[in-house]
Amino acid sequence: MSADLVSGSVPPLYREVYEIVCPNQEHVDRELFVQMMVKSSLPKQTIMQIWDAVDCNQGSLTRNGLYKALALTALAQQGKAINEKFLDTFSGQELPKPTLGDLSDLKALSVKMRRERNPNVLGFNYNELCNLDIVKVELVPEKKGLILKHVEYEVTSQRYKTTVLRRYNDFLAYHELLMLRFPYRLVPRLPPKKMMGANREFIEHRRKCLRRFLNIVSRHPHMHDDKLTKFFLTFNGTDTQHKIKEHFRGIPDEFMTSNLASKAKDMVPMDTQVQLSNSKEHIRQLFNSVSKMKDIGERMVQRSAEFASDMLQFGRELSSLSNDATPVTAWATGNNDTWHHLKKGFKHLSVEYASLSDKATVKAVDEEEGVVEKLSLFLDLLTAYRDLCERHEKGVLNDHQRAIQKMGQYKKKKMSATVQGPETGAVEQLEQKILEQEGQIANMENRNYYSLHCLQMETQLIHANLDIFYETLQSMTDVEAKAHAELAAVWSEVRPIIEGLYASLKDSSRPSSPTRTSPIGSPMNNHPGISA
Repeated sequence: MSADLVSGSVPPLYREVYEIVCPNQEHVDRELFVQMMVKSSLPKQTIMQIWDAVDCNQGSLTRNGLYKALALTALAQQGKAINEKFLDTFSGQELPKPTLGDLSDLKALSVKMRRERNPNVLGFNYNELCNLDIVKVELVPEKKGLILKHVEYEVTSQRYKTTVLRRYNDFLAYHELLMLRFPYRLVPRLPPKKMMGANREFIEHRRKCLRRFLNIVSRHPHMHDDKLTKFFLTFNGTDTQHKIKEHFRGIPDEFMTSNLASKAKDMVPMDTQVQLSNSKEHIRQLFNSVSKMKDIGERMVQRSAEFASDMLQFGRELSSLSNDATPVTAWATGNNDTWHHLKKGFKHLSVEYASLSDKATVKAVDEEEGVVEKLSLFLDLLTAYRDLCERHEKGVLNDHQRAIQKMGQYKKKKMSATVQGPETGAVEQLEQKILEQEGQIANMENRNYYSLHCLQMETQLIHANLDIFYETLQSMTDVEAKAHAELAAVWSEVRPIIEGLYASLKDSSRPSSPTRTSPIGSPMNNHPGISA
């Protein structure tokens, strides 16, 4: 058979499989190939025969090699021998399609293996992060306790298909455990707790903050799949804050359970400190700009809400005037019939102004969700990154430096004790402390390197979430274009009402015969309580 397959004979399935296992035009190595072929239900010996038939002693397959392997797999599933010459019989025909099960499983396997091969690359894009989970947080109607009212939240996880009730103290307990479990990761802050006088505005603001908190955690490459997060999103019993602490008491931090901890030093690039310094400056600029954009978004929402309120009030005043029952006689109007026609027009116009208010209210809600909330979520991420950098500098890095200083003090004391004489026994005690301190320093050094590795991954996580800018700009454009078009349509409906009203006023202004406006006589004589 020729070295290359004819493109016209390649089924779409082949191309789909290639795009799954080689999204970046990579080659397929042996490990991935074997894992992929497990779905074919062929014996391992047969799979290795297929590999030997298509591998050109390079240890990996090109696209053409993968296509041949897929064809041979299909033939093997039909009970035919592994022989490349069989493919010649398909000249000008479509090659046979193998059965590989659900391709979504193959995609998950391919992604997982690529991430494991290169631990210094995050391996997630924005869509993949968002697809990890979507968590909704809704308010449950207030319940009155013995002393104080308390607020409950209905938390729904799309991933686990669960809905559970949580109180703010449950979030506090969960956050505390997250900080212990993932001290080297982006753990977002919780909104503050307000003991007394929590009004509706505060409660709604806190609900949105809690929603952002859970979505950031549930979309984190490491925290989303942890037992702690699963417990919080799925536990359906009572007294959650105590149950979660009891269940995860003494939980080891990520460093203690990661298979990368022992080789963290080898994973940290030599120029990490320089790169980290540059990234911190870049993220500082991002933080400042996003903060200002969020403020602008909030002012947009406020202006839309104020416009909605103004239009509603304007319409109410028009309605009030249209329903005015105060007698207005010719004494006041003379030959002017304007008020009679205006009252009719005001009634119709009040409906249109109420419609303007409705459109502006929807605009304010859409701006809040589509612009302000997206920027707020990204701002929460950036704040968590700043907190992480501070924990690194004040925590593990500082601990490592203190451990080294303590080692120096022990060595000085040992030198002094040696001069005084070994018979005191102090030298042996100090040597033991030095050995223990060396172990602590080695552990601290590993933790420091692991923390630096995590910082690199969390920096990449920030960059993976930069797509929020696209979403925000797209949402802003869609919301403003739609809202202004709808408002313009209402104004267009207002115009003919006003024009029709004006036309009726012009018709009514034609000259007519004089009309007596009041009975003949002196107004002074007819006014009670006034004498000549």
